[in-house]
Amino acid sequence: MIGIICAMQIEADGILSICENTHQEEKCGMTFTRGTLNGKELVIVVCGVGKVNAAMCATLLINDYSPELVINSGVAGAVSPLVGIGDIVIGKKAVEHDMNTIAIGDKRGEVSLPNGKVTYFECDRAASDLLLSVCEGLENTRVKQGVIASGDIFVADRRKRLRINDAFGALACEMEGAAIGHVCYCCKTPFAVLRAISDDLDENKGVDFVKFCESSAKKTVFVINGFTARY
Repeated sequence: MIGIICAMQIEADGILSICENTHQEEKCGMTFTRGTLNGKELVIVVCGVGKVNAAMCATLLINDYSPELVINSGVAGAVSPLVGIGDIVIGKKAVEHDMNTIAIGDKRGEVSLPNGKVTYFECDRAASDLLLSVCEGLENTRVKQGVIASGDIFVADRRKRLRINDAFGALACEMEGAAIGHVCYCCKTPFAVLRAISDDLDENKGVDFVKFCESSAKKTVFVINGFTARY
């Protein structure tokens, strides 16, 4: 089984529309939809925005459905000039950019766990490479693999975005991926992050966010469909 977590309903609807044999279960205010796609069993869920929602969702997903892989799919903002609106970023690793205990000697982004400290949560290499390969079928789309930074703030200011890039070498920032990676790391479950860029370093001038979400959803549906066919 593959688990797919989206923050917003608009990010999940396209995937749900091509699944077969679906049925739903409600858990902690979230709707988990089980179904099949290209002969693979999926469970798709909308977690809501932010790290706590994402972490709670990932924990429920892993404990109740035991997926062999968790994919976080959705949109993100660019923190690097290497990507722009409509491009795709596939995570190599994820970091919580707002985790900050430097006052007691830790590195920025470093998470203290019962058995040690972690800054970057590594994405599953095979899954990430397969996502990259599938993305080659997208027209007029630049695709990059790299660091994705997550935090409980929508970062709109160009200077703050560039500081995230400088601190972590990140290509994109959003609000869920690293929290999901954090849970998957602790639960020893492979994970991947697939993000379409919704706004760039020009602060999304002239672009309608809702319209972009609709167009980006088509790209992520294409990728998820191709991924399940080849997984």
